[in-house]
Amino acid sequence: MTELDTGARPAVDQHRDPLAPAALRFRRGRWIDGWNPEDPVQWEGMGRRIARRNLNWSIFAEFLGFVVWQLWSIVAVALPAAGFDLTTGETFWLISIPSLVGATLRIPYSFAVPIFGGRNWTIVSAALLLLPAVALAVCVANPQTPFPVLLGAAALAGFGGGNFASSMSNITSFYPQREKGWALGLNAAGGNLGAAVAQFVVPIVVTIGAAATLNLPLAGWIWVPLILVAAFGAWRRMDNLASARADFAGSAAAVREPHLWILSLLYIGTFGSFIGFASVFPKLIADQFPEFSTIAVGGASVSLAFLGALVGSLARPFGGRLADRFGGARITMAAFAAMGAVTVAVLGALALGSFWLFLGCFLLLFVAAGAGNGSTYRMVPIVFALRGGAAAGAHGAGDVTTRRKAAAALGLISAIGAYGGFLIPQALNLSFQTTGAYTAAFGCFIAAYVVLLLLTWAVYARPGLAPAGQRI
Repeated sequence: MTELDTGARPAVDQHRDPLAPAALRFRRGRWIDGWNPEDPVQWEGMGRRIARRNLNWSIFAEFLGFVVWQLWSIVAVALPAAGFDLTTGETFWLISIPSLVGATLRIPYSFAVPIFGGRNWTIVSAALLLLPAVALAVCVANPQTPFPVLLGAAALAGFGGGNFASSMSNITSFYPQREKGWALGLNAAGGNLGAAVAQFVVPIVVTIGAAATLNLPLAGWIWVPLILVAAFGAWRRMDNLASARADFAGSAAAVREPHLWILSLLYIGTFGSFIGFASVFPKLIADQFPEFSTIAVGGASVSLAFLGALVGSLARPFGGRLADRFGGARITMAAFAAMGAVTVAVLGALALGSFWLFLGCFLLLFVAAGAGNGSTYRMVPIVFALRGGAAAGAHGAGDVTTRRKAAAALGLISAIGAYGGFLIPQALNLSFQTTGAYTAAFGCFIAAYVVLLLLTWAVYARPGLAPAGQRI
């Protein structure tokens, strides 16, 4: 291994491990020089342990990011019961604005880790979650809070959505190529579960012991201690890698690649559907089946809406595994086919007025979207490897330029796909405002899934597109 030359010899602090390889050096501020996870001696010696420690705290911080990102999906639905006078359109804006801000923040967040350091930025990004949590608690305490103030507080929740990009950018630097998929899958799944946890916990804490009123401020306050733990844990236990670099050239090259935009469309269809429906599911249940909006359990209320985000999150890693075995394009096509068919069934359930059929169909929709998340994300490095002419094809890392473009594309695609979390609630809002029902929006979703299925087939699955013996 070649030792990183940083000029003056760095001071070694108390965190240094005496068993570290000679070229692995530790500096104050928990900076690590000479990190090379592809070196089997370094990796097996202590690299794996360091990487796993950073992964654990990254998952926790990202989990809280998703929690904060999705708080308004459940709080907005409860505001009328707390004395707030909101129109349907205003409620949809409170639900969707966190996704709009979060998707936009994912772009600068993806560059923050190499500029500031993974540990340092995790501390900052975790601490920033205090702003939306406290803002929510303060704003919902007073039913006279003006709507623009509520909207500003909801926009702050976008900080949680940005965390995904920086977290994934950080963890990918810690792991060797052969283990990146599993590590990034754990990181993503752990974060996505935050949406389900938020939708499960918040209805309980705001209703337990509340009698005839709701303790809505608790929806924000309860996360403050955990956010402080995440920031402190990142400060004490995470590390900065000196080898991480902001790849603006790689991003510029990825933007010029047509497949970036095609894959982004597919990711809007899969991840965008997941996060969009997760955000709006509590609202849909409250509108269409108000008697099932919450279910009394003891002295608290439980919303079944959390089941959607839960099954979608759990399905994501399986989508990646299936993509490894059968090809990402095939699994993505199957996901879109299932999403289209299930959405038709959702319309049928609404027409019949059957809540349990509606719930079952929507859970299947979440499973298909979650699996599509994993398969579409898995396609990105394969597509770029084939485009770069990598000799190993779908199972190879490609040359340096290809790897750089693929890494940059992953961050950009994750940002663009998150805009689906804004588009889906707003499409439903537009449908309701113009027709008084959600049928037109669901019809558009069905058409979109059909188009995306055909696009996937035409660009990535049509016979003869990939080199012989390889598949996307």
